[in-house]
Amino acid sequence: MTGAERRRQANDRARRRAIRALAAQMGVPYSVAARLIADPHRALVFAHREQRPFHARVSDTRDAAAPPLGRAVHLTARFPRLHTAAGRLYDGRDRQTVLAMLFAVVAHESPGVLPGPEELAWVAELGEETAVDITCAALDRAARLLLDDDQWRLWTRVEAALDASDPRAEATLVLGRELRTVSLRGSLPGARQTLDAVLLAAHRLKAPGTQISLGGRTATLVGARWPASGPPTAYEVRLAGDPRVHILDLGHEQHPATV
Repeated sequence: MTGAERRRQANDRARRRAIRALAAQMGVPYSVAARLIADPHRALVFAHREQRPFHARVSDTRDAAAPPLGRAVHLTARFPRLHTAAGRLYDGRDRQTVLAMLFAVVAHESPGVLPGPEELAWVAELGEETAVDITCAALDRAARLLLDDDQWRLWTRVEAALDASDPRAEATLVLGRELRTVSLRGSLPGARQTLDAVLLAAHRLKAPGTQISLGGRTATLVGARWPASGPPTAYEVRLAGDPRVHILDLGHEQHPATV
């Protein structure tokens, strides 16, 4: 073994110890602590959120349980921009607006997916974002699946949803203005990763930004593939300096495909 290999192994052991210590300190899974170690700014944001008093958590979950605008605000704050070896994730200046528009389209096209007002109001007062995630799981899933459809038609669907909504409602006014004046396409990947992160957590799976091994090399998980229902079928990962996306089938992770 060369000196460089010994140093690399020692660094890996030290990193794993640090991750385990942070996970124990903050009461979070190892995979979450690993993402925080990789991004000190994100660690500070996460620690701040975990230490909020109950009234602050309730204020946040009230936003989380108020689609389209409130939930978009909540998710954007909860998953801040992340710098990785594969590039920036959860990125996009208008990610919050895109998320809100996706929720508005779901509410218009599939109103039965949206939880009822009384259910949302009740769960919001618990102060637990996980409880809100469970309540909004079908909404989040439907919003995520919109991003797998023809994206050229997405803006037409957003416009149709806003045209059908109350013209005096805050969401209609805000999103209508944004649709006319802002270029939103660059924020679609960040919105996709945000929804992936929420949905993957419900399945106790790794979120975008997690480092994994791919053929003996370190890779970054950048997304997931979802069927119409049920758990995800694959991870999307990327190697540093490689623009290609590798697909890791969750049943056969040792045999990745590349797209």
